[in-house]
Amino acid sequence: MAHAQHMTSEIRECIQNCLDCFSICLETGYHCLTVGGKHTEAKHIALLETCARICETSAAFMLSGSEFHHRTCGVCAEVCRACAESCSSLADGDETMRRCADLCLRCAESCRRMSAGRH
Repeated sequence: MAHAQHMTSEIRECIQNCLDCFSICLETGYHCLTVGGKHTEAKHIALLETCARICETSAAFMLSGSEFHHRTCGVCAEVCRACAESCSSLADGDETMRRCADLCLRCAESCRRMSAGRH
């Protein structure tokens, strides 16, 4: 656990944001399937799944101390921003969609900062 002792607060925050986004994207995917209609469009469901997986991967790279985490975080930021836009477009009166969009944006910003530097 020597790596954990050298983890900055910014890395810890980014890991938590990735894990939160991973969780909400999976939750939202199920929510969309129960709501139906535009919520179940293949592109939207696939984006939720892609976002969940890149968030999980980025968190794992940071947790393991991978020297490549800044690269996964760069992709994660891009995917999270796209997922946030997709969820926002369906958020009218839907708290789950709004929460997903908010957490995706938080993760996107955190990962963007992580990818910009060599933390």
